[in-house]
Amino acid sequence: MTLLNSINSPADLRDLSKAQLKPLADELRAFVLDSVSKTGGHLSSNLGTVELTIALHYVFNTPEDRIVWDVGHQTYPHKILTGRRDQMHSLRQLNGISGFPKRDESEFDTFGTAHSSTSISAALGMAVGAKLKGESRHSVAVIGDGSMTAGMAFEALNNAGVMEDVNLLVILNDNDMSISPPVGALNRYLARLMSGKFYAAARNVGKSVLPPPMLEIAKKLEEHAKGMIMPATMFEEFGFNYIGPIDGHDLDALIPTLQNLKALKGPQFLHVVTKKGQGYKLAEADPVLYHGPGKFNPAEGIKPATATKLTYTKVFGDWLCDMAAHDAQLVGITPAMREGSGMVEFHQNYPDRYFDVGIAEQHSVTFAAGLACEGLKPVVAIYSTFLQRAYDQLIHDVALQNLDVTFALDRAGLVGADGATHAGNYDLAYLRCIPNMVIMAASDENECRQMLSTGYYYKGPAAIRYPRGAGIGATVQKELSTIPLGKGEIKRQGQQVAILAFGSMVAPALQAGEKLNATVANMRFVKPLDIDLLKQLAQTHDYLVSVEEGAKMGGAGSAIAEALAELNITKPLLILGLPDEFIDHGDATQLLALVGLDGAGISKSIEQHFSLAQASIAEPRLVASLGKI
Repeated sequence: MTLLNSINSPADLRDLSKAQLKPLADELRAFVLDSVSKTGGHLSSNLGTVELTIALHYVFNTPEDRIVWDVGHQTYPHKILTGRRDQMHSLRQLNGISGFPKRDESEFDTFGTAHSSTSISAALGMAVGAKLKGESRHSVAVIGDGSMTAGMAFEALNNAGVMEDVNLLVILNDNDMSISPPVGALNRYLARLMSGKFYAAARNVGKSVLPPPMLEIAKKLEEHAKGMIMPATMFEEFGFNYIGPIDGHDLDALIPTLQNLKALKGPQFLHVVTKKGQGYKLAEADPVLYHGPGKFNPAEGIKPATATKLTYTKVFGDWLCDMAAHDAQLVGITPAMREGSGMVEFHQNYPDRYFDVGIAEQHSVTFAAGLACEGLKPVVAIYSTFLQRAYDQLIHDVALQNLDVTFALDRAGLVGADGATHAGNYDLAYLRCIPNMVIMAASDENECRQMLSTGYYYKGPAAIRYPRGAGIGATVQKELSTIPLGKGEIKRQGQQVAILAFGSMVAPALQAGEKLNATVANMRFVKPLDIDLLKQLAQTHDYLVSVEEGAKMGGAGSAIAEALAELNITKPLLILGLPDEFIDHGDATQLLALVGLDGAGISKSIEQHFSLAQASIAEPRLVASLGKI
């Protein structure tokens, strides 16, 4: 690692000769592979952007020139070259560096990204900002072909194309591979382009004729080749000067092309072709498997996982197939997360009823609404954090019309290593205020399956939230049984303290209940709330505690407080949930303990809030003033 160890900033990189860049790329790729194998993280995408990262920092004067990485899960080479090489051992770990660009982590992370298709908008804003301030600098957006399926990317292109005097470069990193197989008309267009017989000629144009002193000949040859491959390409119709496609692993092509584009004014579009997993044969052969692996031995590769507890994602995938066999009206929809949402088997068994709409969350929800209008039964499998991107569609297109759409919300609550950008902390709060919505939170694997059936049979919009990863080990019944709408259950009978737990918090609440001899209720429904159970618990207990793995402000605990106020019941109430702050990456178990949502944290909060350690629990008058509504 002789060369790599000498690079502590892009300024050091720019001091190297061009001849040293290829050996540097080899060292950087080896470092990424070794590093990720020890920490886990995104691998395939990062191996594919090594040369592009080097070329960008070599040509542009970063951080003065801005680079915005779309999604950002391909920025490990960028982090390594921008002074964070020695911190890579802490990647995605508690108090370590993020797996995504983060503005407060480095001045080279010019924009925080983790959700897709935001880069062009942000880079355009930066370019316009530079123009308005009279600053001469460049803004570069690096976006993948998967992210180009989102409408936001085209909204930005539409806006940027009419701004002829901004220094904006959009780089399409075309690796024919989003997390799930890429879909849609745009991908087919790019695939035809790449497989055309003139591709090699066009690539050579970008490689050999763009550098001076052959500019005039280059321009003619380029236009000729482009005209044969893609007359009036859609990117040029947007107002961009289109260059490419060129080999994104060929530094001899990338660097002179970027240097020439840097000298041009107005919106530029560079199409580069890379390969996910480049340089590591196992990742090249199976980029999905190596997209986000845990720790592994690079010499041996990823070994098949040993049998563990059933994941909630697998529970959903099995239920979806079983319900599809039972009801021919069921259709499954995912916004580009087939694998992540557990829909591979459904896709294989019911291809005509499976719809991957690409990274287009807004479209996925309204598409489901249209299907529901025709009497079909759409199930939208979507991460909690990604449903945020379709909030207007959820309200206006589904709930307002009371359409029969079921939402399976994976990754609800804290998600661990992916951090604040992917945490599903807000769904209870943002769903609860929408009329016609039914909201359930699963406490174990079998209840998750029952809730999915309950939501499916409910004639209106229903959301079932469940956490990332494995459940508690509950036995899952094969039947497609339901649970009573809006009814919770008592899991443990105790005295004086009643803990009203939602979803994943039932298990730690039971631990706290054992310590405090408290009653524990599995509330099941956030909406409609079980008012009868709430009244019963309020009448028979001195203290009430709500616990949820979601934002405390506006969440399930707020629903309980509102209900008590409406019932004119005054009772000490402690609301436990996620604090009013963004919670960083780390092991999910550690994070829950840090915010007091493990068994020990829940019991400690109850004891402290109600002064149970100092006062007798049999004397509620001592704390009668605490927590009143």
